[in-house]
Amino acid sequence: MNTLKSKRYNCINLIIVVLFASFGSCSNGELSADAYGNFEADELIISAEATGKLLQFEVAQGQKITENEIVALVDTIMPSLQMQEIGAQKSKIVASIANIEAQKQVVIQQKENLLIELKRVENMRESGASTQKQLDDINGQLKVIEQQIIAFNTQKTAIAKELNIVNSKKVLLEEQLIKCRVKNPINGTILEKYAKKGELTAAGKPLYKIADLDKTYLKAYLTGGQLYRVKIGDMVKVRIDKGTNEYLEYDGKITWVSSHAEFTPKIIQTKEERVNMVYAIKVMVKNDGKIKIGMPGEVILK
Repeated sequence: MNTLKSKRYNCINLIIVVLFASFGSCSNGELSADAYGNFEADELIISAEATGKLLQFEVAQGQKITENEIVALVDTIMPSLQMQEIGAQKSKIVASIANIEAQKQVVIQQKENLLIELKRVENMRESGASTQKQLDDINGQLKVIEQQIIAFNTQKTAIAKELNIVNSKKVLLEEQLIKCRVKNPINGTILEKYAKKGELTAAGKPLYKIADLDKTYLKAYLTGGQLYRVKIGDMVKVRIDKGTNEYLEYDGKITWVSSHAEFTPKIIQTKEERVNMVYAIKVMVKNDGKIKIGMPGEVILK
């Protein structure tokens, strides 16, 4: 009988120890956190802006690349050939303009010579040494020359318009050549790669996904009763798991607070808690390399 009582006593003590241990674990873990969520980053999907074969695309998943780095080259043969054609057209037009201008200068010189001759004939006319016909002939020639100058100016204007059109085409081709070179927009790490060198790509077709993993964001959820405790710019503590009962702690800054309520996401907590209405927040955390996209985290409000 005493043995049975002793076993019951030991069993009760064991249950009490387990309950205290369980309570202590909750006190040091979830119960001390104010919000839960998962880490994410500002991801960008970079697409091609030109259609053609990928002549260069050597980056790899997980590789860090810098802002403005050229990461891919789309086939530039067609725009390059068109650029050569435009160059030839422009040279021909420039030569035509120069030729018209040269002819115009010859006519202008003829006009100046006729004006001198006109003055001489007018002086001779006063002394009776020349006739009215001579005077009329010179004035007639001057009118013809004036019409020639007007015609040259008209031709020059028309050809200059052609030059403007060619220059516009050249600018368009230069822009096409620029778009054949895929320039990386931010410093970051390549998360996914969707194409390979030698494949045919098209404008708008994704090539890779990139994110700046030095700055990660914990998207967590607060209840309506907790909203009064936070505002954009507030500093908070963020924890991630380190083993079973330990945590790594980081400083975080609230960068966004949702303006409307939503149902708790399915990845958060239990089925009963997922039907509650919550408000999302984003906490920026400087990443030391230990935080990964999708990793769970906790927020402790100050």
